Amino acid sequence: MSDEARFLDAVLADSTVAAVLERAPELGVGDLWLTAGVLFQAVWNELTGRPTGTGVRDADLFYFDSDTSWDAEDAVIRRGAELFGDLPVPVEIRNEARVHLWYADRFGTPAPPFRDCADAIDSFAAVCCCYGVTVDSDGRPRVYAPYGYDDLFGLVVRRNRRGPAPRHVYEAKAARWTSVWPELTVLPWEDGHGPR
Repeated sequence: MSDEARFLDAVLADSTVAAVLERAPELGVGDLWLTAGVLFQAVWNELTGRPTGTGVRDADLFYFDSDTSWDAEDAVIRRGAELFGDLPVPVEIRNEARVHLWYADRFGTPAPPFRDCADAIDSFAAVCCCYGVTVDSDGRPRVYAPYGYDDLFGLVVRRNRRGPAPRHVYEAKAARWTSVWPELTVLPWEDGHGPR
């Protein structure tokens, strides 16, 4: 079995992932990807024998729209609140074209404007986070995994130097993750990889 197939088996076994991917096209926005925690944490749960959903706080759903107004994004968020309101975790919907407008206020360091959702996924704080799943026009899942699967399946947390996240964000995330999945190996901030 390929790494991608193994990844999809793990994430699609999570009912929240399956529900979001099934319903997401109803939002009517382009370049739409389920990303981050709900995906890599589903794999960690499968690898460590934990029940699906363990440690998952939310499901991140990214889209990309050149209309960077708050009103436009808020309208999509409101549609999503109705569409996903029955799921066990909140679905956090964000227009990745807007991230650079608020990132510095939230995290204390600027982020460059993203060109698309893949660019945003490339930039997550840790390499093990850099995954996205979308569905094609036939409803088949498609994976974006820019750095491969070694860290994910190896339960390794490594800083992604390509991402704008500052050290305190990386270390806070790693601390939370190891409190749920103590099997993780967290590499120090200095051991990150990726282009800079």
